[in-house]
Amino acid sequence: MTNGPRRPDSVCLYCGSSDRADPRYIAAAAEFGRALAGAGMRLVYGGGGVGLMGAAAKAAHDAGGRVLGIMPEFLRTREMLFDDVETIVVSNMHERKMIMFQESDAFVVLPGGVGTLEEIVELLSWRRLDLHAKPVVFANLDGFWNPLFELFEHTIEASLTPASFREAWTAVDTIDQVLPALVAPAEAA
Repeated sequence: MTNGPRRPDSVCLYCGSSDRADPRYIAAAAEFGRALAGAGMRLVYGGGGVGLMGAAAKAAHDAGGRVLGIMPEFLRTREMLFDDVETIVVSNMHERKMIMFQESDAFVVLPGGVGTLEEIVELLSWRRLDLHAKPVVFANLDGFWNPLFELFEHTIEASLTPASFREAWTAVDTIDQVLPALVAPAEAA
């Protein structure tokens, strides 16, 4: 057994499911999917075939990677289930998020909307409560997540969140920095 950081086998991706997203973000999601497949890591994601989510899954699959989608029944048509990969269809969002959490060794956050925000805030809250110690890496492309980080800092300055919360995640600026940050989160910040 080694004392160094453990390489994750399965990485959960939180990101947007809108096809109207900035094409640069969709391209970045595809780049991430290819990188994950190339590293031999499994992509765990929300199961959709649209937006950043679909781009990452399709790219990982096309590159020969392992992909697991978790899709609530009621979103099958809205998020266009990506049938080419292993998918678990569940009854609700709570079940989706729990299985995604259980099936993953680490988490990556790409640009997304309110759904992505809801997922990552819950994940970071669990981290804050010491319910897990899995790495969380934000791909802060073009400073996309800076307003969220500023809000977190505001809660720390208001003494509503402990200063140690700053260590709950790592932020990187490019897709090629994500995988190294998953293996050594403390060194990548």
